Amino acid sequence: MPYPSKLTPDLILNSAQTLLDAGGAAALNMRPLAAALGVQASSLYRHFPDREALLQALEDAASTEFGRVLQGASSGKPPREALWAAAEAYLSHARRFPHRYGLLLSPRLPATAQPGPGKDLWNTVLNLVSALSRIPDDTARTVALWAFLHGYAVLDRSGLFGLSGPRGSFDIGVNALLDEMERAAPAASA
Repeated sequence: MPYPSKLTPDLILNSAQTLLDAGGAAALNMRPLAAALGVQASSLYRHFPDREALLQALEDAASTEFGRVLQGASSGKPPREALWAAAEAYLSHARRFPHRYGLLLSPRLPATAQPGPGKDLWNTVLNLVSALSRIPDDTARTVALWAFLHGYAVLDRSGLFGLSGPRGSFDIGVNALLDEMERAAPAASA
């Protein structure tokens, strides 16, 4: 196969994302990706040294996309409504793109967060939570919300809610967290 002069990292990532969406990270390998692009697998290594680098780039793209979705849903709304809209957008996006979402759940060793798309996504949620609680850098409540949203999305994705479904549990959980954040605000300013 000839080496196309227009092979770029973005073109590779777009094709990789198509394969990811169709079959998950397990289906994403360099040979099928190269075949989809009409190139030799070796030409991909000019842009990504290995599969792990490609998966990291896809995870970064998923984090960036997720952040835009949350920002778009929450933009211009008062704090509680913004956070509620972001929570709904979070679940909707996780349902719509389960394999992209799965990349955000990749196991990793504990480490200090580095600047980049993952940290930007965290900061989006942190800023929404802090606006409601009025506690600067409200990490505790951000972790609580994120843990609930991640857990709910994973349970939803796995089918563990069963035939009876979640029966309003998302609304109950999000409202309980938002109520607590609002209660924290006066205590923080006292």
